[in-house]
Amino acid sequence: MQAFLYIGGIVPEDVSQDMSGQANDVLGQLSRLLEALGSDMANVLQVTIFMRDLSEKAAFNAAWKAHFAGAHLPARAAVGVADLGPNVKLEMTAIAARVSAA
Repeated sequence: MQAFLYIGGIVPEDVSQDMSGQANDVLGQLSRLLEALGSDMANVLQVTIFMRDLSEKAAFNAAWKAHFAGAHLPARAAVGVADLGPNVKLEMTAIAARVSAA
């Protein structure tokens, strides 16, 4: 039986960074969390990104491509929101397949 991981509410730890820095922060947190739970970035199935300013999507995309292999880009949606907290530019949720027992 396939097990799934539902990851919610990842926000940047350092909100003083620009979008690229915050995106790398959040994607790095996701990678470490998945590894601790018996999965990895290659097994991410779907991601939802909540962004305060969709005009910064290009900066997010550059970080995204650095964290996912070109052959495996999960389904995703970027949603514009009014507020995520002081200086928070994005929040992310993800669904991944678990590949081993944690």
